Amino acid sequence: MKWNFTNFLLSTCFAFSISTITTVPIQTQAASSGINIQSVLQQERSWAGLQTKRLKVADIDWAYSEGGDVNKPTVMLVHGLAGSRDNWNRVARYLTPYYHVIVPDLPGQGDSKVPADFDYSIPNLTEKLRRFAEAGHFEKNMNIAGHSMGGAVALLYTAQYPIDTKSLFLVDSAGVFKSANTPYLKDPTLLRNFVVRKSGDFDKLFAIATALPPFVPNELKVEQEKMMISQAENTTKLVEQLVTMAKIYTPDTFALATRSIDQPVLIAWGDKDKIINVEAAAELKSLLKNAQEPVILKGVGHMPILEQEQLLVKPYLDFLSKHTR
Repeated sequence: MKWNFTNFLLSTCFAFSISTITTVPIQTQAASSGINIQSVLQQERSWAGLQTKRLKVADIDWAYSEGGDVNKPTVMLVHGLAGSRDNWNRVARYLTPYYHVIVPDLPGQGDSKVPADFDYSIPNLTEKLRRFAEAGHFEKNMNIAGHSMGGAVALLYTAQYPIDTKSLFLVDSAGVFKSANTPYLKDPTLLRNFVVRKSGDFDKLFAIATALPPFVPNELKVEQEKMMISQAENTTKLVEQLVTMAKIYTPDTFALATRSIDQPVLIAWGDKDKIINVEAAAELKSLLKNAQEPVILKGVGHMPILEQEQLLVKPYLDFLSKHTR
């Protein structure tokens, strides 16, 4: 069964996230042009109740954030393409008082290090995420959430490890949908344009991905763009994997894998998403056996976890409370 799930879910990969676009705590908003982005991000993690940790598993050096009480139910938050664990800080802030929260940088993204020949396919990312969870001893009774491409990883993880996975939360999740009508779903080669390679690319990406852009100080934006440029090679490798696999799989193969999931599922979507159109939320709901009515966020784009995280928090906390008793 695992082999079948892997092949079906190859199709769920194309869509993306933005890197560490954050709304920093108030004391960092007046930072000078000599801003240290790592220091800012570390402050934001602390503000969210998270600590930075590292874990070496085989040939991957994982960077991840951890917070909350280890004796509480575990929630793992998975970011999207070209993103990082810090995409989730604004949401994690509301989870750490009640749950044990794990937020990894996926291999080759953020601060996680991989060999030059690493396989960036969605099935391999999912398998490596499982090995990471096992090594950290937080794989049991996990509640997993994923945004964009991270939603594809979270969905495949749930399908492959159903005994250990308690619930699934999908935010503007990647997939191969019959209702797809955006240029990026119809032609995944356009994802190549989202790799930040030079000055100015970040602003273009930001404009496409958000309908309600969070405030980002210009100095921080410049440093974030530099960081994304430095990661362009790894991001390009991942995009090429997505382009190749998206040519092979169909909405029908995606539907077969999605229908196999029995766990409770919460779906949330920005109705102004230009990357994965909001109609996909209803299609996903129809495929999943135990999904609640989707939470549709008015006036929000592809990045609800940054644009309007407050609108996600109450539905997700209510959902977790119901399914982690």
